[in-house]
Amino acid sequence: MFNRLREDIQTVFAKDPAARSTLEIILCYPGLHALWFHRIAHWFWKHKFFLLARFISHISRFLTGIEIHPGAKIGRRFFIDHGMGVVIGETTEIGDDVLIYQGVVLGGVSLEKKKRHPTIGNNVVIGAGAVILGPIKIGDGARIGAGSVIVKSVPPGSTVVGVPGKIAEKHRKPVLDLEHGKLPDPVANAIRILAERQNEIENHLKKLEILEGLFISRNESENKSIY
Repeated sequence: MFNRLREDIQTVFAKDPAARSTLEIILCYPGLHALWFHRIAHWFWKHKFFLLARFISHISRFLTGIEIHPGAKIGRRFFIDHGMGVVIGETTEIGDDVLIYQGVVLGGVSLEKKKRHPTIGNNVVIGAGAVILGPIKIGDGARIGAGSVIVKSVPPGSTVVGVPGKIAEKHRKPVLDLEHGKLPDPVANAIRILAERQNEIENHLKKLEILEGLFISRNESENKSIY
């Protein structure tokens, strides 16, 4: 038990450069508090003390601003950084070494009593405000960009951004941090490619006009449009 608590504290040191001391982490990190409350609630949930488990989870939500259903399964070295507004649903499964930021929702899309929440692999990073819905799988080492909405499974090592989420990068090695400013933007890339293609077409067209003696300067075309 104490080894697990020590591991949790070391995880905070490893994933948050703002952490300065063990006492600070124990007293001032709601993500860590929510995880510890969840372990207690989850123990009662597995032993079918459902009401007590939910009540402990409710107290945790009141104190930390983080809502983790006691039925959720969470692996080791899990860390919630700035966790206000995080919601983790009942049938969620989270692997080891996962890092998530504030406002993340791991939600369901069904009212049926079955697996209806995401399965998160190992070494996954989920950016602030991201929403992952349904019984989908987020592969090992994946990165989910801030504000993304994910409704389809994500292959291992992929970077996904946007609404709905689109794969912007594949087969990336696992990372611990998430530099939002460096995430690729598939929409911007598509616009850039179209602009480059348009320039190529315009250049080819000008060459053809010159060869055929049909080239009209920009000034001439503007004068004709005026009159």
